[in-house]
Amino acid sequence: QVQLVESGGGLVQPGGSLRLSCAASGITFNLYAMRWYRQPPGKQRELVAAITTGGNTNYADSVKGRFTIARDNAKMTVYLQMNSLKPEDTAVYYCYTRWAGYDYWGQGTQVTVSA
Repeated sequence: QVQLVESGGGLVQPGGSLRLSCAASGITFNLYAMRWYRQPPGKQRELVAAITTGGNTNYADSVKGRFTIARDNAKMTVYLQMNSLKPEDTAVYYCYTRWAGYDYWGQGTQVTVSA
């Protein structure tokens, strides 16, 4: 059974940093591309960052230069380092992967950026 478990969210002041983690189980992790999505209050879920099995990365324009996605295949974990956080980064952040036509989501972790 595939499981994705996020951690690392919390309350941070504008300009601060957080690192989110997503621990995977039940999959051959190094064969999966991974993504981070977020859902701000009252808005639709949006793609934040993606990383391929080979380590290539892509980012939403709104987070380029501030967020970094990385993976550790030995630990079966994908990370999202978030720097220079802004109030508009407030959202529930979700880890995601897809395999053989199935979508797998984590339970989400809340990130709140506020003074």
